[in-house]
Amino acid sequence: MIKLETEIDGKKFSIETGRLAKQANGSVIISHGDTTVLVTAVCSQNPTEGIDFLPLIVDYQEMYYAAGRIPGGYFKREVGRPSEKEVLTSRLIDRPLRPRFPDGYHFETQIIGTVLSVDPEIDPDTLAITGASAALSVSDIPFIGPLAGMRVGRVCGELIANPTNSQLQNSELNITVAGTKDAIVMVEGGAKNLPEQDVLNAILFAHEKMQPLIALQEELIKSAGKVKFQVKPNEINPELINRIKELVYTKINEIIKIADKMPRYKAKKELFDSVSVTIKNEFPEDSHNCNTILKKYEKEAMRDLIVKEKKRIDGRSFTDIRPISCTVSELPRPHGSATFTRGETQVMTVVTLGSGDDEQRIETLGGEIQKNFMLHYNFPPYSVGEVRPLRGPGRRDIGHGALAERALSAIIPDSKDFLYTIRIVSEVLESNGSSSMATVCGGTLAMMDAGIPVKDMVAGAAMGLIKDGDEFIILSDILGDEDHLGDMDFKVAGTETGITALQMDIKISEINREILSKAMEQARDARLHHLMKMKELIQEPKSKLSNFAPRIISITVNQDKIKDLIGPGGKNIKGIVSASGVKIDIDNNGNVNLFAHSEEAAEKAIKMIKEITKEAEIGETYCGIVKKIMNFGAFVEILPGVDGLVHISQLGHERVNEVRDVVQEGDKVLVKVMDIDKNGKIQLSRKAVLGKPQ
Repeated sequence: MIKLETEIDGKKFSIETGRLAKQANGSVIISHGDTTVLVTAVCSQNPTEGIDFLPLIVDYQEMYYAAGRIPGGYFKREVGRPSEKEVLTSRLIDRPLRPRFPDGYHFETQIIGTVLSVDPEIDPDTLAITGASAALSVSDIPFIGPLAGMRVGRVCGELIANPTNSQLQNSELNITVAGTKDAIVMVEGGAKNLPEQDVLNAILFAHEKMQPLIALQEELIKSAGKVKFQVKPNEINPELINRIKELVYTKINEIIKIADKMPRYKAKKELFDSVSVTIKNEFPEDSHNCNTILKKYEKEAMRDLIVKEKKRIDGRSFTDIRPISCTVSELPRPHGSATFTRGETQVMTVVTLGSGDDEQRIETLGGEIQKNFMLHYNFPPYSVGEVRPLRGPGRRDIGHGALAERALSAIIPDSKDFLYTIRIVSEVLESNGSSSMATVCGGTLAMMDAGIPVKDMVAGAAMGLIKDGDEFIILSDILGDEDHLGDMDFKVAGTETGITALQMDIKISEINREILSKAMEQARDARLHHLMKMKELIQEPKSKLSNFAPRIISITVNQDKIKDLIGPGGKNIKGIVSASGVKIDIDNNGNVNLFAHSEEAAEKAIKMIKEITKEAEIGETYCGIVKKIMNFGAFVEILPGVDGLVHISQLGHERVNEVRDVVQEGDKVLVKVMDIDKNGKIQLSRKAVLGKPQ
């Protein structure tokens, strides 16, 4: 058993191996404070035949015992679908690892990160990234590492490595970075409308701060690392390569220049199918390599077009944006809607407004949290001309939705100013590159159409990269093929003045500061172009909510009246809800929010609330009920739960010797409020409402 420790800004980290889960190819326990994650790496014994991709599975799981909690629900165990947090963290681990396996590595491989113990202030997700790298690095699995994960925040202008959850509450950014010793390999996060240079500095700061974790892994490899098994390169018959080149090279170079996606895909399929038939006849024993070679020539054709001919698939320059068109009020009944079309990517975004009851309640290791803003992204098969069963959102859908939600959350109005729960659904109708950023643009338009007082307008675009030796080309607003066949997918969303969200994945081993800086600069120009086109359609949110949107009305009642409004066992409030159909939220300060589907319903509920909670006013006359008789007077209830004293001297114009000579308990009596003292005691008079004696 080997355990190594290091410090980053006074915070201790440790990695241990050789004691637990020893039958895995590699396993580590990584800890920061009381947060501990077990990460294992296992691969199959033999490569999977007939595939030309990496069959990597990454699963991150948060165990409730880690926080000393028992799961809610019927089964009382961690079962079923992973939570959104678990899905997003699994993606965070997967994305930096995937490009760092050698060519030809086609072994089924699984990484499992299990949270064993958690400090509520320390998120386990970045530990799991580093732990996955460490588990692979000490294993016999060939892995080009190590790398590390690091979160960075900024509070009061000061960058913080590994900020606590409390610090993140006041942070201007929350960015997770994965990197190697020399370069950055992944970025994911959001910012509160910060300039590009500030965000770039934060990314580079995170890369600097993660170096002790990389050094710790290097030391661990020296002490406990296993010898890596060798991956045999896929030896392909040279005659086969030459024959396929002869059949496709000229044709694929022409096909790659077809601007429209579906005709290009059709022509490519016809060519590839024809070549496959020929190769099966001429090279029956080697035909399984045909698809790999065809993909190689397709990639070469696209990259040669850009690098050598300085052209793109659809004829644009490297910085040109595809044609943009957008509309609002697409749908009559939803509370807000929009379509955003950029080239062959099109989304429809739909906004629904709800009450506090519609907030999403999420069970986490730290307890239940509530969200009043949600964005759900749907990617149906018809959007790419495919046929497949609908089975709910996959990891990609959840990840794209989370990115768009993060981008738009920066402009959502404060809940105290806008009491609605907001849900956006993005339906991707067509896709040819960066539907998540189209969702950001469409989401902004739909919220403005709904009359939501957003703080600003947000747009987003995706940058691509073609790297050829030391030379590189940044592509603005990439197509699907430029993403698939290129070296980087870098999505950046923000306003005119700054960034609100970003996500970067690379397919090469690493990128440097120069590439990052150039990509962010080009992304800003693209974003401003998008915003200009959006503002040609709509400049500010609509002044009124949709007629079909629910109404939220806020009133305030005396805190002492809350119990009366609720009533015994909730009787009164339930009666109001039943009679009016209005949802009612009451807080301890006496703030009452009414959620109504019509003004008439709201008015009815308000009237009923006021009847229950109205208070006595000096000079007003009330018909009360005698509740209690004393020697010195009678207590009369003038409002529900509100009574006052009619002194014996105020019962009539004539002298009264006995209170019971004038009133009895249960009598209805007309009285006037004469005074209310500072303690709330009410002085009543029956004499004041009687006619003067003749």
